[in-house]
Amino acid sequence: MQAPVAPKNRLEFLNSKPPANYVAGLGRGATGFTTRSDIGPARAAPDLPDRNAGAAAAGPGGGAGRGKGGKGGEDEDEDESEEKGYDENQKFDEFEGNDVGLFASAEYDEDDKEADAVWEEIDKRMDSRRKDRREARLKEEIEKYRASNPKITEQFADLKRKLVTLSAEEWETIPDIGDYSLRNKKKRFESFVPVPDTLLEKARQEQEHVTALDPKSRAAGGAETPWGQTPVTDLTAVGEGRGTVLSLKLDRLSDSVSGLTVVDPKGYLTDLKSMKITSDAEISDIKKARLLLKSVTQTNPKHPPGWIAAARLEEVAGKIQAARQLIQKGCEECPTSEDVWLEACRLSNPDEAKGVIAKGVKRIPNSVKLWMQAAKLENDDFTKRKVLLKGLEHIPDSVRLWKAAVELCNEEDARTLLARAVECCPLHVELWLAFARLETYENARKVLNRAREKLPKEPAIWITAAKLEEANGNTQMVGKLIERGIRALQREGVVIDREEWMKEAEAAERAGSVTTCQAIIKNTIGIGVEEEDRKRTWVADAEECKKRGSIETARAIYAHALTVFLTKKSIWLKAAQLEKSHGTRESLDALLRKAVTYRPQAEVLWLMGAKEKWLAGDVPSARAILQEAYAAIPNSEEIWLAAFKLEFENHEPERARMLLAKARERGGTERVWMKSAIVERELGNIEEERRLLDEGLQRFRSFFKLWLMLGQLEERLGNLDKAKEIYEAGLKSCPSHVPLWLSLANLEEKTNGLSKARAVLTMARKKNPKNPELWLAAIRAESRHGNNKEADNLMAKALQECPTSGILWAASIEMAPRAQHKSKSADAIKKCSPHDPHVTTAVAKLFWRERKVDKARSWLNRAVTLAPDIGDFWAYYYKFELQHGTEEDQKDVLKRCIAAEPKHGEKWQTISKAVENSHQPTEAILKKVVVVLGKEESASENNDQ
Repeated sequence: MQAPVAPKNRLEFLNSKPPANYVAGLGRGATGFTTRSDIGPARAAPDLPDRNAGAAAAGPGGGAGRGKGGKGGEDEDEDESEEKGYDENQKFDEFEGNDVGLFASAEYDEDDKEADAVWEEIDKRMDSRRKDRREARLKEEIEKYRASNPKITEQFADLKRKLVTLSAEEWETIPDIGDYSLRNKKKRFESFVPVPDTLLEKARQEQEHVTALDPKSRAAGGAETPWGQTPVTDLTAVGEGRGTVLSLKLDRLSDSVSGLTVVDPKGYLTDLKSMKITSDAEISDIKKARLLLKSVTQTNPKHPPGWIAAARLEEVAGKIQAARQLIQKGCEECPTSEDVWLEACRLSNPDEAKGVIAKGVKRIPNSVKLWMQAAKLENDDFTKRKVLLKGLEHIPDSVRLWKAAVELCNEEDARTLLARAVECCPLHVELWLAFARLETYENARKVLNRAREKLPKEPAIWITAAKLEEANGNTQMVGKLIERGIRALQREGVVIDREEWMKEAEAAERAGSVTTCQAIIKNTIGIGVEEEDRKRTWVADAEECKKRGSIETARAIYAHALTVFLTKKSIWLKAAQLEKSHGTRESLDALLRKAVTYRPQAEVLWLMGAKEKWLAGDVPSARAILQEAYAAIPNSEEIWLAAFKLEFENHEPERARMLLAKARERGGTERVWMKSAIVERELGNIEEERRLLDEGLQRFRSFFKLWLMLGQLEERLGNLDKAKEIYEAGLKSCPSHVPLWLSLANLEEKTNGLSKARAVLTMARKKNPKNPELWLAAIRAESRHGNNKEADNLMAKALQECPTSGILWAASIEMAPRAQHKSKSADAIKKCSPHDPHVTTAVAKLFWRERKVDKARSWLNRAVTLAPDIGDFWAYYYKFELQHGTEEDQKDVLKRCIAAEPKHGEKWQTISKAVENSHQPTEAILKKVVVVLGKEESASENNDQ
């Protein structure tokens, strides 16, 4: 037989020499490639010392060892490096590879470091100059990309918003999508294993009822259970544990700290069941803490916190009796610790607590806490006061005991106690002040004088003395007392804190001592304020006091500031505004009279005084004030116009015409000519009105209102072609004034139709780009003629050109279908400021239509608060309250509108500037605007139907 041949190793070829011309991977097309790192640098390597040179120089024989000697070896190395194209001895850079650079072998010195730092700063500077442009370009690219590639969530945003309208029943009816993934379609392998016989046998034995005794039981007489059938358990320990837990629960239920039982005889088992069962871990923690605290109290029995902690541990564990015993022992060991006695009193029954606290005060008669606790345990005031007086015998200098005793006395006894209290505690200011309040005027002065002797550094005594003098009618002494008090305090070295004294002034104002408040402000407002900062600081202080409701303090600050800055118009105006808001007409008139005396060149002060007289119904006084103002400022156009308005509004057109004629003679401005034309228009003098407008336009070609009034005059007379010429001429002089463009467009729409009006509005938008009013006029023109699609296109272009225009977004919300109202509103609030009044009103109208009354009222109130000068918002608010509000709400809105005196608004101006409404009050105009809004609303509803 032949010997078995060992199997040949399959991987033996890896150790053998490859055949000639073998290229790994060539057969399957995975050929290698060559990189620059394989062939070396393209330029000549720097001259580096040959690493073999040292070896050649080391010994005479070693260098020339192989055949041709050292020189021959060097020649071979040079030839080799030339053949390879790079030098093997060149330094290799980890980042650049062999292309390390021309200066790879050069040294990096301080000059190089400084040059690198300079170039780095230059790079940073250049980068910062390009940063804004780069960030803007990047932001623009991101926005463009997001616009062209919107997210799925953005595409379905409007559909998601519609889900709000789904009811709960509709939501429940939406079918759940099933799981159609292949992973769940695969059949899972289910294996079934037969139940072992032993398990079946055990189940049979458990359910079996055996009526015969076990042989071992019969041997024992059948009275004991064999030990082998019962698990080994310490039944005694189990019983003790159960008893411990049960006793803890019963102790906690049956005996509280107050000593009263809380066990319900009928439902105590239910209470036990509902209580948290103490776990074994908690019982173990209590035992460990008990051992630890026992060690503390045994090693250091004179340490009070140890006894208190041990007693509280037993209280937490429910062993209240053990806690009382421990704290009693603590009282014996630490009889001078008031904390231990207080804890013992707390843990004791109410009947025993008095005895415990009595022992405590015997051991520590100087403890204020123990005496206060003893008084607290008493039930009636007489006994409490008796206890406190007993304590004061031991501790006569305790302010706390004196205060508690005084609070329990009537006025006569309190006065007696306080007389004794200030003798025992002469350095406590509250006792002195309380004593002074209870005394008569003369005695109170004596008490305060004694208090000043004892407490010369206490400012409250001086302030109380000033209040006392003011309360008794001696107001002349108030300022002197405060002034003397501040000087006395400064002599004593007390730093006068300006902020603290201002707080005292506000407190005096709240107490009704206005004169004291004024005296404090007068004497302390300038302390610590630089001269150049006085005006700014005082005005800021007055505004802060005004915000806090301290009106008298703010008035006193302004009064003092006006004594220093007599000619400052801004302070006079702020003081006048304060009087207008919180004062009387008489006080405001007196202040303005004083103001124009010191500042006769201030037009606004004269005008404010005249207006207040006019509002009060005293037209002759207002006329007299304006005459005085004209005498003081003869060339003031504002005063001329105010006098004209006074006469014009009080149905004195002839007087108004004379005043304006004088103003024109003195070279009045364009406003004078405009007012003159308004007077003639109301009087019906058409030719005189045209003459005044023509003369005014010869003087003031660039005042667009004159062109507008002349064009409207021709429109009223029916000369539409002439009106068109006037508008076109006005636009040549005033191409940037939108009302002229709008008037011309409306005229063209009436006479020549939509196409001409469209051309005019297009030209207007070219001349005045990014003007939302012109866009809105074009959109409304298309809508009036039923071109809703064109109107939508114009709206889209308008919102692209004016993305933050509130009037455009408001119109967009109204034009949108009902289903898109919420999404449009959200977009409008997002694009515009949330404080835009037009958008706010549009959202309020949506809530109004949906009968969300509270939300609509809130948004309309916000709109009139943001823009009180726009009358349209007041009209919407008043109309809403007429429908959904009470009579009080309607009166409140009407009152606020009259106070705001709105002048602007599309509907408001149309009605208020009509000739027939020239002298109508704000209330009448508001009601007329509401009627117009109602008609528009009913017309739009008819069109929708």
